[in-house]
Amino acid sequence: MQPPRDTLFDTPLHQVPDFVFNEDVVRVFPDMIKRSVPGYPAIVENSGVLAAQFARPDSLIYDLGCSLGAVTQAMRRHVRQHGCRIVAVDNSAAMVERCREYLQAQDAMHQELLPAEVIEADILQLQLQPCSVVALNFTLQFIAPGQRLELLTRIRQQLLPGGALILSEKLRFADETEHQLLNELHLAFKRANGYSELEIAQKRRAIEKVMLPDSLEEHRQRLQDAGFGRVHLWFQCINFASLIALP
Repeated sequence: MQPPRDTLFDTPLHQVPDFVFNEDVVRVFPDMIKRSVPGYPAIVENSGVLAAQFARPDSLIYDLGCSLGAVTQAMRRHVRQHGCRIVAVDNSAAMVERCREYLQAQDAMHQELLPAEVIEADILQLQLQPCSVVALNFTLQFIAPGQRLELLTRIRQQLLPGGALILSEKLRFADETEHQLLNELHLAFKRANGYSELEIAQKRRAIEKVMLPDSLEEHRQRLQDAGFGRVHLWFQCINFASLIALP
């Protein structure tokens, strides 16, 4: 069955509210993110592949800002290390409720998957435990810039030897010509996926004060400041990218 189509911004709004992950967004989220984020399916599936390479036996794996649990599901499919378990965290009650439903459906279709717990919490307040893999999938960009380094530092402090952080984000670019070009390509991607100019404009207004992207250079420097020894860009599609940060 096809997910409900994202039509949240297809009619003119007198005042466009700030974007929030509420029930309306959750209902159409699979369609929204597929049609809005270039390379999203590849990032999700390969996050599971990467997690399988760095998961340590009998260790904890985090999916921070899990939304509907797409990365959690991918990690459950790929990670085979003995004794691992996943903790998926999101601060949206609507997301958490639906994520639990999706994981239950995955359990019904597959056997011998990693155990996964979904909790509603603010990841900035979460007491992290020692872990071998952490996924931050399009999450950091919704956190206040002044709080990003502290979160990454806490993750690094709890990361086990041989573990990894998978960080996926929308990018901005210091070079204005490059930024404008890749932004136009992203808009073309949205148009090709059926979004109208009205939808694009209203969604931009809704999200511009909520989602604050960094440049690739800023991500690298912040990860190094947090204590990560190596940072590698493993995927980029237009202005969306994923990094892997190692101790």
